[in-house]
Amino acid sequence: MWPRVTREVADDLAADAIARDRAGKPPYDEVARLREAGLPALLTPPALLGRGRTGLGLPLDPDGHDGHGGHGGHGGHGGHGGHDGHDGHDGHGGHGGHGGHGGADWRTAAAVIREIAAADGSIGELIARHYVLSWSGRFFAATDGPAAGHEPPAVAHSWLLGGSTDLPDPETGPGLTLSPAASGYLLNGRRTFAAGVTVADRLVVGATATHTGELLIALVNPAHPGVLAGTDNDRLGQRLTGAGSVDFDNVPVDADHILGALPRDEHAVSAFTALAPLALRLVLSHVALGIAEGALAEARDVSRAVQPAPRSEAPDATTYAVRPSGDPYLLLAYGELATAAHTAAAVVERATDALEQGLLTGRDLGMDERAEIAVLVAAAEAVTSRSAVDITTRILELTEAATSSDGGAALDRFWRNARALTAQSSPTHRLRDIGDHYLNGTHPPFTARS
Repeated sequence: MWPRVTREVADDLAADAIARDRAGKPPYDEVARLREAGLPALLTPPALLGRGRTGLGLPLDPDGHDGHGGHGGHGGHGGHGGHDGHDGHDGHGGHGGHGGHGGADWRTAAAVIREIAAADGSIGELIARHYVLSWSGRFFAATDGPAAGHEPPAVAHSWLLGGSTDLPDPETGPGLTLSPAASGYLLNGRRTFAAGVTVADRLVVGATATHTGELLIALVNPAHPGVLAGTDNDRLGQRLTGAGSVDFDNVPVDADHILGALPRDEHAVSAFTALAPLALRLVLSHVALGIAEGALAEARDVSRAVQPAPRSEAPDATTYAVRPSGDPYLLLAYGELATAAHTAAAVVERATDALEQGLLTGRDLGMDERAEIAVLVAAAEAVTSRSAVDITTRILELTEAATSSDGGAALDRFWRNARALTAQSSPTHRLRDIGDHYLNGTHPPFTARS
C-alpha cells in the first residue's frame, strides 16, 4: 500500500512545489496532505492499530466517529518526473484520505521520506524528523517494554511531532530546563528547532533536569500559552519545514509526559539509545538523496524538451544531434550524475539495513555493533551530502540555469534545499571518523548528539 500512497502524495506536492516554495508560508496545507494519506502513523506498532478500531483500522473518537482517515484528496494535478529513471506518471484525480495503517518498518519509512523529499525537500525533512521523534519513547525508555504512552493518542489524533531530543550545545547556552513542580515539572528556556515549530501537534524536547542534571525527554503541547514560537520561513532553502525558535515560560509537563532520560555522563548511554542520533542522521541522508533524485528527474524533463540541433554535414557527424538531448557531452554529464545518484543510493540503503537490524536487536545491541552502524551512517552522510550538492549544482548548468527568475522549472530550489540541508553536518568530520575506524579500529565518537 505505502508505495502507491506515497506516490500520490508526492505527485500532489510536486504539482505546486514551485508556488509553495516562493510563498514560503508555514506548511499547514502540506501537513494536512500527509495526514490525509495516513503517513504520520506509518511507524506505529501494529498492536496500536488492532484493538478499539473501526473496520478501517482507525480509532474511535469520543463521539464514536471514525478517527483521522482522510478528507477528499487534492484533485487533478499532473504527475512529476519519476525517480530512478522512470518516466513521470499521469496526474492523480481527487483521492480520498487513507486510513492510519501503521506497522511499517524503517526501510519503508526511509522509502517514503525519499519519495516525498524528491517532490518537496522541506516536507521530506518534516516527515523524516517526525518519524525519529515518534520513536523517542522507545529510544530513551529505561527498558524494553510495551509501546510508549504517547503513541496511542498520537495515532488516535494523527499527531505530527516537532522538536529535537539533541543535547544542547554548551557554546549556545544551557538550552531548556525542567524544574520539579507539584504535578511534574516546569519547562523553561529557548531552543531553535529545524522543523515543526509552527505546525506540530506536539513537541518532543530534551531538557536538563535542574535537580539531577539528567537530560529528560518531554512531550509538550505547543498550544499552551507559555509556548511562544517564532518562525524562520525566509531561509535560503528548506523554507517549508516550519523551522524557528520556541520560548518556553513555565510550561507545565506532567510526569507521565516524560518519555525517557539520558544520564549526565554521555558514556553511560546504552548502545541502543545512542541509535537515536544515528537514526536522525540517516533519515536526513535519505532527504538529501531524495532532493538529488528529484532534481535529476526534473532536469531530465527540461533537457528532453530541448529542440534537436540541426544535422551537421561534416563527415564525422554523429546521429546524436538528430534527436532531442542528443549532445554527446550532455549524455556524458547525465551519465555521471545518474551514476552518482545510484552510488549514493547503494551506500544509504546499506546503512538503512544496518540501522534497522540494530533497532530490531533492541537493548541487546552491543557497542561494537553500534560502532559499525555509526560508520555506515557516516558514509551515507558523506556520500549523499556531496552528491546532492554536486547534482543540484550541475543540473543548473545542463539546463542553462532554469531558475525561479525565469518563471519556468525553478530548478534552483533543489540546489537551495540541498545546501541548506547539508550545511547542518560536515562530510569532512564523517570521513575522518570513517578513516580512523578503518585504519585504527577506533569507534566513532559515542555521543547522544546528532
